Amino acid sequence: MRVIGTAGHVDHGKSSLVEKLSGINPDRLAEEQSRGLTIDLGFAWVELPNGETLGIVDVPGHQDFIENMLAGLPGIDAALLVIAADEGIMPQTREHLSILRLLDIRSLIVVISKIDLIDDEEWLELVQMEIEDLLAESGINDAPIVQVSAQTGAGIERLLDELSTLLAGLPERANSGQPRLPIDRVFVVSGFGTVVTGTLTGGSLSVGDTLLVQPGDHSGRVRGLQSYKRDVQTALPGNRVAVNIAGINNAEIKRGDVLARPGRLQPTLLADAHFIMLDDIEHPLAHNAEVKFFCGAAESLARLRLLDADSLAAGESGWLQIRLREALPLTRGDRFILRVPSPAQTVGGGVIVNAQPGRRYKRMQPQVIDELETRLHGSVGEQLAIAARSRAPQALADLEAQLGLGEPAMKAALAEALAAGLVRDLPGLGIWSCDSWRRLVQGILAELQRFHSANPLRLGMSRAELGSRLRIKLHLLDSVIDVEEGLMIDGAFIRLKSHVICFSSEQEARIDSLMTALAAAPFSPPTIAEMNDLAGETVVRALLDLRRLVQVSDSIAFAAPDYAGLVAGIRAHIETYGEIDAKTLRDQFGSSRKYAIPVLERLDAQGITRRIGDVRVPGAKF
Repeated sequence: MRVIGTAGHVDHGKSSLVEKLSGINPDRLAEEQSRGLTIDLGFAWVELPNGETLGIVDVPGHQDFIENMLAGLPGIDAALLVIAADEGIMPQTREHLSILRLLDIRSLIVVISKIDLIDDEEWLELVQMEIEDLLAESGINDAPIVQVSAQTGAGIERLLDELSTLLAGLPERANSGQPRLPIDRVFVVSGFGTVVTGTLTGGSLSVGDTLLVQPGDHSGRVRGLQSYKRDVQTALPGNRVAVNIAGINNAEIKRGDVLARPGRLQPTLLADAHFIMLDDIEHPLAHNAEVKFFCGAAESLARLRLLDADSLAAGESGWLQIRLREALPLTRGDRFILRVPSPAQTVGGGVIVNAQPGRRYKRMQPQVIDELETRLHGSVGEQLAIAARSRAPQALADLEAQLGLGEPAMKAALAEALAAGLVRDLPGLGIWSCDSWRRLVQGILAELQRFHSANPLRLGMSRAELGSRLRIKLHLLDSVIDVEEGLMIDGAFIRLKSHVICFSSEQEARIDSLMTALAAAPFSPPTIAEMNDLAGETVVRALLDLRRLVQVSDSIAFAAPDYAGLVAGIRAHIETYGEIDAKTLRDQFGSSRKYAIPVLERLDAQGITRRIGDVRVPGAKF
C-alpha cells in the first residue's frame, strides 16, 4: 500500500477531488465544511484499478495553514499538485512544489482541476504550458499533467490510471526493522482509550509491541491496529496506521511526537544538517538566525549556526548545526523544512546527517566539513566509520540506530568497513573507528613518554593512573596494549618497550650498600625509611618497580630472593603440618612478629594462605 499527499491552493478543489476519488470527505472539521476551506490534515483512501489501496493525506493549501500542511507530508510516496483551471499557478503552488522538492518527494502528478468552469481550450492550453515551464524550472520533466473535473467526473479514470502507473514504478518500502510513526493526530475512542495516527516508516508494527513515545519516554503497548478502517495484526511501512495504545494517556502525546521501539530513537537539541536555500528568497540567511524548524510532524523554534559560511543567499547550500528550542526525536536521513516567522515564508530545507553530534563545532573547520560530507555522500562503510568515531567503542545496535540501517544493511556496512581497515571489532567492547584507535595510541605513547622523561627511575605508570589520565576504561586500555608493539605491561606497570631504568655509578654504589645490609639480616631487614636513607628514595622505588625488592607493608620490604625463600619455607611447613602461625614463622627464620605478621597478611591477601584464628592454612591459590 502507498500514501500520497494532495497539495495546492485553497481554491483549487483538492478536497472535492479527494472526495470524488475516494467517496470520503477529508474535511472532517465543522469549520472546514462550513467555510469550504481545508484547515487541518484530512485523510482518505481509494481502491485503484490495479486493486491496490492508496492512502491520501489532504493537506491545507492556504498560506495561513502551511505549517499544518508540513505535518502531513512525512512518509508519503508521491504527491498530487492540484492547480485550478480558472486560476492557474498561484504563489502557494510554487511554495508547495518547492517544499515537495526539499523533502525529496519527486514522484508527482499535476492535476488541473475545475475544467468544467472553462470553455476556452486556448486558456487550458496556456495553463498547461505554464505548468510545464514551472516543472522544468524545478527540474521535473516527466510528471504527467491530468485535466479533471470533480463535478462531472471528467478525467477521473485517467487520473486513477496515472496513479496506478506512478505507484507501480516506485521501489518497495524499506523495512529496516526500525518502525517510526510520526504522530499527526491524537484522539480518544470511548471504550478503547488513546489512539494516534500517522504514516508508518522504517519497519512494521504488530499488536502487542512495546513502544515509546518520544520525546518523553512514555512507554505503552499496541492494543490494536487499523489501516484504512480495517483491523490488522501487523501494519507494514508505507501505510496510514491508527494505533490504539495501552498505558499512555492522550494528554501525554501530541502531534509531532514519534512512536518507536525502545532504544531506537533519542530526542536531541542539536543536529548537523545539509541545507539548501530556495531560489527565490530575497534576503540571505545569516549565521545565528532564528527560524521555525519542521521535521516529520514536529516543529520547534531553532537557532542556526552556519558552519562553512557567514550567510547563505538564494539557491546556495551549506552546512548547519541546528540548536532546537525543544528536543525532537530525529535520526539520520530525516528531511526538514525551515521557515522564517516574519515575513512568514519557507526559506529552504535539507537533510539531517547526524542527530546526536554531542558537541558544538567550531566554524570554518575543513576537517568538520569533510566529516559531514562523508556522512552525507560516503558509502555505508565510510558512514559507519564516521559514526564509530567516539571516545569509546559502541555496540553494533547503537550504531545501527544512529545510522537508521536495518540488520542486513548494517552487516554489509560492517563488512565493508572492516575490509577497508576503517573500523575495529573489539570483542566484548564493540565497534570503534581506526581513527579513534590511532588517536588513543598516540595519546598513550605521548603520556608514557612524558612520564618516563619526568620519572626516569620509575618502570612505568600504573594501569589505573594511565586510564584516569586518558579518561578511558581499563579493558580498552588493555586491548590497545595487547596489540600495539611499542607498549607493554610489566608487572603492575605499563611502559614503553624502549624504556629501561639506568642507574648512575653513584646510585649503583648505594644499591650495593643496601644489598649488603639486606644480606646481613635477610629476614629482619632495614625498614623502608632506613633503606631510603641508605640508597635514596627514588632508587628504592626503582628497585621495588624492578621487583628486586618485595614490599609487604607500608614500612617493610625484603630482597626478592629472601622473600622467595620465606614463601617457600611457609609452603613447605604447611604441606607437612597443615598449618603455620606467626610464632613458628618467627622461630623458623630467626625473625620477629614485626616481620612475620605482614608476610602472612600479604599471603592471605594473595589467597596463598587463609587465616583461621591464629593459624594459616592453605588458601584458594596455595
